[in-house]
Amino acid sequence: MLEGQFFISQTFKGNLMGSIPTMSIPFDDSRGPYVLAMDIGSTASRGGLYDASGCPIKGTKQRESHEFTTGEGVSTIDADQVVSEITAVINGILNAADHHNIKDQIAAVALDSFASSLILVDGDGNALTPCITYADSRSAQYVEQLRADIDEEAYHGRTGVRLHTSYHPSRLLWLKTEFEEEFNKAKYVMTIGEYVYFKLAGITGMATSIAAWSGILDAHTGELDLPILEHIGVDPALFGEIRNPDEPATDAKVADKKWKHLEEIPWFHAIPDGWPSNIGPGAVDSKTVAVAAATSGAMRVILPSVPEQIPSGLWCYRVSRDQCIVGGALNDVGRAVTWLERTIIKPENLDEVLIREPLEGTPAVLPFFSGERSIGWAASAQATITNIQEQTGPEHLWRGVFEALALSYQRVWEHMEKAGAAPERVIASGRVSTDHPEFLAMLSDALDTPVIPLEMKRATLRGTALIVLEQLEPGGTRATPPFGTTHQPRFAHHYSKARELFDALYLKLV
Repeated sequence: MLEGQFFISQTFKGNLMGSIPTMSIPFDDSRGPYVLAMDIGSTASRGGLYDASGCPIKGTKQRESHEFTTGEGVSTIDADQVVSEITAVINGILNAADHHNIKDQIAAVALDSFASSLILVDGDGNALTPCITYADSRSAQYVEQLRADIDEEAYHGRTGVRLHTSYHPSRLLWLKTEFEEEFNKAKYVMTIGEYVYFKLAGITGMATSIAAWSGILDAHTGELDLPILEHIGVDPALFGEIRNPDEPATDAKVADKKWKHLEEIPWFHAIPDGWPSNIGPGAVDSKTVAVAAATSGAMRVILPSVPEQIPSGLWCYRVSRDQCIVGGALNDVGRAVTWLERTIIKPENLDEVLIREPLEGTPAVLPFFSGERSIGWAASAQATITNIQEQTGPEHLWRGVFEALALSYQRVWEHMEKAGAAPERVIASGRVSTDHPEFLAMLSDALDTPVIPLEMKRATLRGTALIVLEQLEPGGTRATPPFGTTHQPRFAHHYSKARELFDALYLKLV
């Protein structure tokens, strides 16, 4: 998949030495087919027009800001508000396409969204609940109830995910128990992308990847995981039919006359943003790992098939008939850096402290400031700093935390190799890698593998367009994303010793 020849467009080749580019190109330099691609993120709904090379077209970008409603355990957004935002995004894109007389060359509609999400919908197609986002933790007690009632290892072995408040099982049990009236009225259970498609074009159906990211898909069969639905007493008929990437909806029925031509093209079912986050930067096979280093962190690799045995420390999301994404998530990356900024004086020569050879006297750190996800899934784990001595200064503490973050990625890396990954390179992105590029040198040492910084914006939205383009024009020529200078391993031996201290500390305290 997505193995066509790559090239660097002249339009942004010169940008590699300047500001972070978006790969955007003028209409005159673009070529069809075009994809109308959209993204529902945590802070905004956005979209644009992408040409056959996977480049966004200048002047088509649209953005509608929003915020989640938050409280004690609450994280929601009004589902119909998102529908209105996507409506505005589509209108803006179509206006731009009409201005350049290429509206009839738009060949597909694509959408990705934050994962996971859940909405109860009645028989008239109206939301009975707000959209419950990935960050809503009100079903926490039902996670514990499920852990007491079922074999979590068996559930993970089937679905590739753990019991967690971000997945459907505990949320459905919570809603069924505490919101019985709304649950009994529900005819559908939808994610935000499904709801948007249903409201705008009468489309039903759930992408394989969305079902996987919701924790209700058997990763090995590609069908709903009936044992978990039976256990919580939820009718499988509440969910849309599972659709693979080559099974787009072709029966769109739009109300707006200005959109009539969109009824004639396929609408590819909404996918979770984790998949295109790999594809957009170019991490498209088992040899290339995508690393995200933002507030939280993630490490993901695409495999050609679902492993027979899914490593217990990782998640495994099926995305198509054959492929899956295996990886792990870290609660604290940027969050750990923020703690340092708030608590420890920042060394004036921090870049040197991080990039140079390991610093003697660096303390051992467990960087679990808000609990651990991969690989131990110890939600109650706490951050720990040990081996502090009289000569320990701010530079030692900063170095220690960053080394611990690199070791956390290393732990996920090892489990990914057990799942069948054969990584030869890493593509890294995210706020921490941008603010502290020296960390990528440390990561290269910890993984003993080259690390390549991605230097572009909106890689996820581009990935969504690329996934669809591979269906429209398999093996077509795509543009290469702009990358920074590759970091090569220098002090890999140091991280072998540091890992021994990390593991010993973990065994004692977690």
